[in-house]
Amino acid sequence: MAAAVRLCYSASDIDEIREKIDDSEAARLIEKALKLGHHSVLEHASFTFGIEGISRACSHQLVRHRIASFSQQSQRYVKMRHSDFTLPDSIAGNAEAAQRYNAAVETLQSVYNDLLTAGFPAEDARYVLPNATKTKILMTANARSLLNFFELRLCVRAQWEIRRLASLMLEEARVVAPTLFKMAGPTCETKGFCREGEKSCGRAKPLDSPNSE
Repeated sequence: MAAAVRLCYSASDIDEIREKIDDSEAARLIEKALKLGHHSVLEHASFTFGIEGISRACSHQLVRHRIASFSQQSQRYVKMRHSDFTLPDSIAGNAEAAQRYNAAVETLQSVYNDLLTAGFPAEDARYVLPNATKTKILMTANARSLLNFFELRLCVRAQWEIRRLASLMLEEARVVAPTLFKMAGPTCETKGFCREGEKSCGRAKPLDSPNSE
């Protein structure tokens, strides 16, 4: 990424540019690119996450981020006889609701297993499995797309499970590239305004507010 920043404003050869960039200079150039909004150079770095334990409901939201690559555990080919299920905290906190929820997913799991035992293909039996079924997925995205992902999914209006996932991903990303992701997050924290308009939670002025800058 740093070489890409320098290349745009240099007559030197690429190898020569790379040889002259040490870690401190790379950090300086990346910070400069972020401040200037020169975000195309961020697309030269990609990050891959191995994600386990999220629900299918969460993965359906995750794959909507188009500038990323995904490889997900297939319910068509993998028989889910012993599936794990996500129990939302709001339901877990209510004993009666949690009991009914758990009974429902256990019933669906039993029906699924019965269909497999009866000889029906997994690709058809999977139709009874709920969105709560846990899944595994590999996600690869470039740094520019990840900054957009963190901006959207760390907003308090994002659904709780994908917000929790985004928080864990940002922790990992900051270990690898602290300069790049130092200011990652929702715009209310990083830029002082909110993009949610009338749906804003109130932590920052909406972008279309007459008093916003």
